[in-house]
Amino acid sequence: MRARGSSDAVRSARSSRSQKPRFTLRLQVASRAVCAPASVKVRRWARVALRNPGEITVRIVGAAEARRLNRRYRGRDYSANVLSFSYALLRGKVQGDIVLCAPVIAREALAQGKTVEAHFAHLTVHALLHLQGHRHAGRREAARMEALEKKLLAKLGYPDPYDDTG
Repeated sequence: MRARGSSDAVRSARSSRSQKPRFTLRLQVASRAVCAPASVKVRRWARVALRNPGEITVRIVGAAEARRLNRRYRGRDYSANVLSFSYALLRGKVQGDIVLCAPVIAREALAQGKTVEAHFAHLTVHALLHLQGHRHAGRREAARMEALEKKLLAKLGYPDPYDDTG
């Protein structure tokens, strides 16, 4: 994916205390939306969700770019809230891109009674799980992936993203 807009490369090294995997995270903000999360938050979400070392680019886009990418790579003509593109899972190293559509995420958060930050966190964690091979095609897969998402988001201090009672 070509980089346009602002870019912020963030590194996280393995520490003896946490023993979390080393990863490189690049955040690109190509949307004029005011709700894009700070790189420190995205890095925190990634640190919790990644079980393996990785090189990840997170790109925050507007509706037009999200629609173009969704149409081109998935054959669906609408702006998706999140897209993930896995390039490799070799020797335990995750490589891929995540595209988050800021206006769609903001609209969904409002409609679902969630904070924009919590919805960004959920969709980032969701996409990172996809990059690590998790799927939700069948009921069992979906239940396992949702349970893992809930656990990771709770660890980050966010509410259950699937609880629509609140």
